[in-house]
Amino acid sequence: MNIRFSAALLLAAAFGMPQVSPARTPQMQSTLLWRGGAGGYETYRIPGIVVTARGTVLAYGVGRRYIKDGDWSDSDILLRRSLDGGKSWEPSQHVAGDSHGVTDNPVAIGDRERGLVHLLYQHDYARVFYMRSTDDGASFTKPVDITSALEGMRSQFNWTVVALGPGHAIQLRSGRLLVPVWMAAGTTTVNGRRKHAPSAITTLYSDDEGKTWQHGELIAADAPAMVNPNEMQLVQLDNGSVMANIRTGDKARLRAVAISPDGISRWTKPRFDQHLYDPICEAGIVRYDRHRILFTNPDSQSLPGSAKSSHGLRRNLTLKMSEDEGKTWPVSRLLHEGSAGYSDVAVAPDKTIYVIYEGVLDPGGKGNSISVLRFNMAWIKAR
Repeated sequence: MNIRFSAALLLAAAFGMPQVSPARTPQMQSTLLWRGGAGGYETYRIPGIVVTARGTVLAYGVGRRYIKDGDWSDSDILLRRSLDGGKSWEPSQHVAGDSHGVTDNPVAIGDRERGLVHLLYQHDYARVFYMRSTDDGASFTKPVDITSALEGMRSQFNWTVVALGPGHAIQLRSGRLLVPVWMAAGTTTVNGRRKHAPSAITTLYSDDEGKTWQHGELIAADAPAMVNPNEMQLVQLDNGSVMANIRTGDKARLRAVAISPDGISRWTKPRFDQHLYDPICEAGIVRYDRHRILFTNPDSQSLPGSAKSSHGLRRNLTLKMSEDEGKTWPVSRLLHEGSAGYSDVAVAPDKTIYVIYEGVLDPGGKGNSISVLRFNMAWIKAR
């Protein structure tokens, strides 16, 4: 607990003054988890964060050996745990990958039913793997190849590239595990790599706690005007339906939204959310409580030069809040000024908010670092 705040509580008790709950006092803490160039990795990318049923905070990301190889760099999945609500963090642990080939796009689910942690990822954009933890992320089972669950998609979309998320996946109130998936039917380039476009999106789901997996329907299959829908996040709405919040390559530079009654079928035709600017970058979304949803991404719309950039500028990490199930986003708070790319957001049972994000930490640096912010609703309201 903050020393000044502890002293204030003691004084209040001594003089009979009303005590202020820590939840009502604005709190904000920033922690660097992985620094670009350290640990044998030139850059760290693709962060995600979840809170387990026991309250352990799990932050994860990808260590890429070489910046020059971009998405095709030799890479590994890394994880750090916090047992005290994000105040301190255990050392980085290696979760998957052998630094040969691409091991990337991790997505986790904190299973509220059995206290499990489910983790999925892709290898070489060709295979999808599943593993689980029974000890809050201290260790994981050996990965199981579940690519066959997506083979049936080929009749609708003959994919050559497959990836997950990024960020986190979700568990519905029914217990269903639901994972966002993007695919591409890209041709092979001269260096043997496959292009990440044209692309399509769907979901993977499990109704037996991760033992077996199936694929859902294509999202936006009847919306050819939508350019390359890819990385998306999912959130369950108050009425039980599932909203997909989607990155596209469209010149509109807005997030797209589609809704399904069960997360796997009958998706509505995607629409652009006029309230959510998108510099064509991954974003995070999570339910805070019954009435509020939180969204994070770099909102650089007002920055000089953003309109001229082909993808917008990945700067100014911003949190937006909706109080009407994602119809409008009236609350906007700048979380980090400057370099900020991919992000994810999680909420603990005590309503502490965690935002993990990537960005160039050092002036003139090239490799991304990954940091996590820990704050509360009082901090949002006080800004």
